Amino acid sequence: MASIAAAQPSVLLDAMSQELNRNFTVLKQKADPPPYFLSYEVTELDHHSVSGTLGTVDASSGGKSRTLDVSVRVGTPKLDNYHRVRGGRGGGSAQFTSGAPLTFEDNPNSIKRRLWLDTDSAYRLAAERLIFLKTNTQVKVAAEDDSDDFSSEPVATFQQAPPPLKFDETQWSQRIRKLSARFQNYPSVLTSHVSVSAETDTRYMVNTEGTRIEHGRGFARFVISASAKAADGTDLSTFETFEAVDPAGLPEDKVVLAAIDRVANDLSHLLHAPEAEPFVGPAIFSGRAAGVFFHEIFGHRVEGHRQKDDSEGQTFTKSVNTKVLPDFLSVVFDPTRRKVGGIDLNGWYDYDDEGVKGQPITAVDKGVLKTFLMSRSPIKGVAQSNGHGRRQPGYEVVSRQSNLIVESTNAVPESRLRQMLIDEVKKQNKPYGLYFQDITGGFTTTARAGLQAFKVIPVIVFRVYPDGRPDELVRGADIVGTPLASFSKIIATSDKPEVFNGYCGAESGSVPVSAVSPAILVSEIEIEKKAKSNDRPPLLPEPTTMENRGGAR
Repeated sequence: MASIAAAQPSVLLDAMSQELNRNFTVLKQKADPPPYFLSYEVTELDHHSVSGTLGTVDASSGGKSRTLDVSVRVGTPKLDNYHRVRGGRGGGSAQFTSGAPLTFEDNPNSIKRRLWLDTDSAYRLAAERLIFLKTNTQVKVAAEDDSDDFSSEPVATFQQAPPPLKFDETQWSQRIRKLSARFQNYPSVLTSHVSVSAETDTRYMVNTEGTRIEHGRGFARFVISASAKAADGTDLSTFETFEAVDPAGLPEDKVVLAAIDRVANDLSHLLHAPEAEPFVGPAIFSGRAAGVFFHEIFGHRVEGHRQKDDSEGQTFTKSVNTKVLPDFLSVVFDPTRRKVGGIDLNGWYDYDDEGVKGQPITAVDKGVLKTFLMSRSPIKGVAQSNGHGRRQPGYEVVSRQSNLIVESTNAVPESRLRQMLIDEVKKQNKPYGLYFQDITGGFTTTARAGLQAFKVIPVIVFRVYPDGRPDELVRGADIVGTPLASFSKIIATSDKPEVFNGYCGAESGSVPVSAVSPAILVSEIEIEKKAKSNDRPPLLPEPTTMENRGGAR
């Protein structure tokens, strides 16, 4: 049993436990087939945000909500209603929870009624699917991975809510007006926004094994964004973010104003930068860019459920204890890490969405694959969860990433890494190399029916010339490639880790994640031209403010 934190009585948890026991007892006695497992999870969000542009507030929102997710399992842990269908009608994945709204008032009668109705609905769907699954197994060839559908895990008892959210909307609105007005100094920027958001995410879980959990986290974020359109129709954008566990940890105004200047200046320079051409050659990814690179091309391919699903590409399914990365690289997923270098990480949590305690996992040790990210859905060779079953409310749990941390034993100072890039450019007789300074995100295809490829979307890209010319900013490039080929091209890393905080969308919805990596040098990467619009920039001139015209006094 997990250690018990100091806890106060919880009306919500008590109502959940009471209704769970009542519904499970009745279903066990009267339902056919009876359930063998039942769990409730309630996600409580207290959220506030303010957004502004050019000295005005254009949006604000806030409120409190609760969402209920019900998991009912009928059959046995060997074969239950969550078993994936291979081909034919019925689809591959299962959806039983409704993600229903629940009152955020602690009214036991209202809470219990919603639990009762959603349990009945989820059970009916589960029972119907189990009948279909039993038929399906009789007419389909045996699965290559015949591991169980559900694992047995230790009972967890833990109760520790995050501190209440403190967000003064009036005060933040004043700050947003002041900060967003800074963009008035940059006429080349078409649209701009400065926004702040903050939330607490508290999760309550009970299940029929005896788990009883209340835990959560806070998260606050500044987002600075700007966009413009080049003369050839290319849409351009730049951004910068700051994250903290609560609004008090966000930076002061002078730091944000300096970031606004960087965002606007970068965008102005991009407007006059030449368009990138398709290119294959050596490159450096900054630490933030490398973090996204690893998240997309590696992290998704070691999520456990993908190893069991034969519609997936299964890049690493049979690669445990074999080399998958250069031997100087290790990759750890650690939801228990809350900070790196003084920066708050977005991918931490105490318990996952199946009530399993979050734990650090070394997925790759010195280049060798050791294990996968696991929920309570076992796969061949890995029978237990390692605390990576996650979901957005309203979705079913699958294995997902947390804090991805890249570690290197071939780390050199950044100046040395740059010289190694130039040496590689000369060795390959290329006209230049590339430096990816920042990146906005990316996506990958893991299903075998599609191309086993990835695309990473850079924002700031430079050509690095071997003859000593200044680096040249270029625009309109996307990074493309295939994972196994890309891994083999990594030569070295810098000695300075950087953090990328964000949200990842996949089968179980959007979940908070972080990627921590040093800069990496690759001997070869491919870029392609980014799609662009055919529309010209605005035909009308920008409005001129009264102050700029020396207006009426």
